[in-house]
Amino acid sequence: MINRKIFFLFYLIIISTFSYAQNNGAYLIPRQIFVGDPATLVLPLPPAEQNSADIVITSPSEYLPSDPNIDFNRIILERRVVGSRLLIEFTPFVPGILELPVIEIGDEYFSELVINVNSLISDKESSVLSGAASALAIPGTALMLYGSLTAVVVFLLLIFLFLVKGRTFLKRFIEKWKRRALFGAIRKIAKRLHKEVFKGSDKRVILDKLSDEFRIFLSDLTGNNCRAMTAGEFVNIQAAFAWQEDEESSLVTFFRTCDELRFSGESINSNDLFSLLDDMKHFLAFMESVELLTMSPVKGNDQKEKTI
Repeated sequence: MINRKIFFLFYLIIISTFSYAQNNGAYLIPRQIFVGDPATLVLPLPPAEQNSADIVITSPSEYLPSDPNIDFNRIILERRVVGSRLLIEFTPFVPGILELPVIEIGDEYFSELVINVNSLISDKESSVLSGAASALAIPGTALMLYGSLTAVVVFLLLIFLFLVKGRTFLKRFIEKWKRRALFGAIRKIAKRLHKEVFKGSDKRVILDKLSDEFRIFLSDLTGNNCRAMTAGEFVNIQAAFAWQEDEESSLVTFFRTCDELRFSGESINSNDLFSLLDDMKHFLAFMESVELLTMSPVKGNDQKEKTI
């Protein structure tokens, strides 16, 4: 009985000398491998008594181990005084925990080496590929996104404000624009007539144009038919502008003077035309300074009341 125990102990010592049966200290390069990835299993070994040449087994070779799930590429056994190691280069083809076959190199055997191979397939029961990684955000994407949303909101708000108050604003804007265009047109006419007086053109024709163009201007400005009004009826137009009572500077005096010069039969003096043109420029400056947007047109030739 004692002899059997001694024999068994001696057998274990012999086996432990020539075979390494565990993964103590072994590590993978890279640490995490997947199906089809080439990898290297490094098994540290005790230091050798002296340095010796490396033992290398490469493919194709009959000494490489064979396994249906693992393709072995190369095995290297390094013997160094500072420390020996075994390098096993392989490529797995199935996932899971795989045990390498017994590796014989030189006069040593290495067994029970285990590797863990990860799968590209997720752990879900549906056995479909794992979901794609989230897209990387391009710099400025957030600013562009929120800026676009803000612009859309502001645009919709402007549309709403336009529907509520925009029509009134647009109407007033058009009225102001027409008023400025009207004053600009009559000033150009006055300037042209002033030049015709200097050139010595027919003064009666100039006077007719002056009276007619000014009446047309007042008709467009007030909404009344000023072309058919007598000189005395222009007091209603003056009332609409809150005109101060001044016999020397009024529309009534202006058109009365025009009618007297036109129908008197006497020759017309250039100074009279210059004086009428200056009076018209004064009237235009005064009327333009008065707010007309809220003024109602003067109606009726005999109306004496102010309508604003």
